[in-house]
Amino acid sequence: MNIKKHIPNAITCLNLLSGAMAVLYMLHEENTEVAVWLIVAAAIFDFFDGLVARALGVSSPIGKDLDSLADVISFGLAPSMVLLNGLWDRGVSFEAALPSLLIAAFAALRLAKFNNDTRQSLSFIGLPVPANAFFWIGLTLALPDFGLMLGPDLMLAVVYILIGLFCFFMVSEIPMFSFKMGGGKDKKEGVAKSSFLLSPQGLLVLLSIIALVLFALKGLSLIIVAYILLSLFHKSK
Repeated sequence: MNIKKHIPNAITCLNLLSGAMAVLYMLHEENTEVAVWLIVAAAIFDFFDGLVARALGVSSPIGKDLDSLADVISFGLAPSMVLLNGLWDRGVSFEAALPSLLIAAFAALRLAKFNNDTRQSLSFIGLPVPANAFFWIGLTLALPDFGLMLGPDLMLAVVYILIGLFCFFMVSEIPMFSFKMGGGKDKKEGVAKSSFLLSPQGLLVLLSIIALVLFALKGLSLIIVAYILLSLFHKSK
């Protein structure tokens, strides 16, 4: 039995379990902090499963499908539940908070497109679902501040607009850069190792450090906005 080929899938399952636990913590404990850290853990597992698969040379179609199934839970359903609970905590009614579930639906649609798109080997087309999840984590943690600044009705209207906008970003044809290392004819799509600090990826890392130091996990939303803007600027060059 070749145990090596099962290692990436085992890491992917840890991604799925982290996302499932985040959903359970929101349903049973209504513990946003624990759920958020579980989604962060899922993102770490999501990063390493692909890295390990490439390092071991054991990538497979099954692994890709399993990864997408895990991502629907961890970066689709889990952030939907986090936002849903965050809106309820701000006094939003059950029915008015239901559009939060569109995040899960469009995450599934984005992943289905990704699995059948051969153009996304070194970069992305449309907003990746982990990035979308991080945006909603940061925004949900900032909802009390938005509620005080905008009032409940305007806050909810802004959330609705952002749900529509980010659902569009996930399934759009907008090129988004990745942190995968490029080389050869595709080096413009990935990251050139020798010029990382001068690349959009390097600038995003710097901005991410600043945002997290200043705003903690609330800064995740700002990081994802910066990622989208840098991708648009990089595309226009």
